[in-house]
Amino acid sequence: MTEALSILRIKQTICSGTRVEAPLLVVLGADCGSERVSNALGNLADRVQYVISDAAPTGEDLAAVPSTWWQRHDLRYRDGRLHLGGVDLAELATQIGTPSYVYRAARVRENIERLDEAMSSAGIDHRLYYAMKANRSPALLSYLRTLNLCGVDVCSAGELLHAVSCGFPADAISFTGTSLTRHDIQALSAFKQVRVNLDSLASLNSLGRACPGRAVGLRVNPGRGLGYHGDSRLNYSGAATTKFGIYPDHVEEAKAIAATWDLRIVRLHVHAGCGYLDNELGQLADIFEIVGELAAQFADLEEINIGGGLGVPHVAGDKALDLRSWAAVIARHFAGSGLRVAVEPGDYLVKDAGLLLTTVTYVERRRDVLFAGLDAGFNLAMEPAFYGLPCEPVAVAPRSDEETEIYTIVGNINEALDRWATGHRMPRLQEGDYVALLNCGGYAASMRSDHCLRGQAREVFLID
Repeated sequence: MTEALSILRIKQTICSGTRVEAPLLVVLGADCGSERVSNALGNLADRVQYVISDAAPTGEDLAAVPSTWWQRHDLRYRDGRLHLGGVDLAELATQIGTPSYVYRAARVRENIERLDEAMSSAGIDHRLYYAMKANRSPALLSYLRTLNLCGVDVCSAGELLHAVSCGFPADAISFTGTSLTRHDIQALSAFKQVRVNLDSLASLNSLGRACPGRAVGLRVNPGRGLGYHGDSRLNYSGAATTKFGIYPDHVEEAKAIAATWDLRIVRLHVHAGCGYLDNELGQLADIFEIVGELAAQFADLEEINIGGGLGVPHVAGDKALDLRSWAAVIARHFAGSGLRVAVEPGDYLVKDAGLLLTTVTYVERRRDVLFAGLDAGFNLAMEPAFYGLPCEPVAVAPRSDEETEIYTIVGNINEALDRWATGHRMPRLQEGDYVALLNCGGYAASMRSDHCLRGQAREVFLID
């Protein structure tokens, strides 16, 4: 590992053992001294390696390749090479190898601040929680804790303890799990300040028996769902009966269980689906209408938790979610009601802040299809295969913007669904070229598997 890092122009390194499968690097701009490292990522000193690089951002030069839909101020070509913030991704890939997840801290912060500003402008009393299941990198979580702009949403006892280990106090943690075990109930009993949302009558009864008199939340199922491009695979509630939440016709039973254990239901939680954009805001309004009607049945209610699910663009035809329109939908239903609105975004905060660096392993035509293989398979980013949420393949250092080909981009896993893109036009590729898979900041590393024993990948957290 030391040899691989020697070419990163290291000014200072803090290194010891790590429990992650592959080394986690933290790359910072040149003006970041050891004091900033300590302040920003203090509780990681015994687990990860920090690298302070002089790859600080420079002016944003015009790209030598055509502008494409995904380019933005901090993800674009400069002098014909792809940059994330101030980092030349071709240089980084050469230095640390592939496959590697790369995340940019500043983009995560921008996304949080944009969300917070939209809700504040709409007059919504609100609280933000980051949904840890999207990306549980210790570097990311500790960075979020130092920002103090959001709490964290967890869904298991393991995630709860992980959040605490990364610096989050119990009163900054929201828990919404499903199929809770005795171990989960024991853990929740030990953290009395954690905001717990129960999604079944059974778990409500179990926690009540363990913690009588506690203030709790109730996850409800409105029977309406929504998701990216209307895909039912992304619905947590909808026409089909799901395991998530208590349906309206069981609310009285839930209230009776709460009364048995003197539980105060102070919060309603609803999470109807994932990846929604502007086209789904009408469905979101319908869901809030149902939740509002349910809220009137609880005398001690203090908060409505609307879950997460805010989406990001994945393909050229997608338009970024209009946060002002989104906030206006929330405000119409809950602003001025005396209820706080909690939001638990995962994807929206981290997905477009990260990508997966890969290397082309071969280029070969078979019949009428030109294949380009990568050294990363769907096990490193499962959402394209499982949920139809694409990770756009992008050439990191294209030789020419004029010579392009149409490729089917595939990975290195022996499964038929291991395809990143089909019919995808890119600058001409050859073996050894680097390709970045976009939108891998959320639900990629956290869901990865070691299928075919190909689960090894580095994680790099950029602070620039």
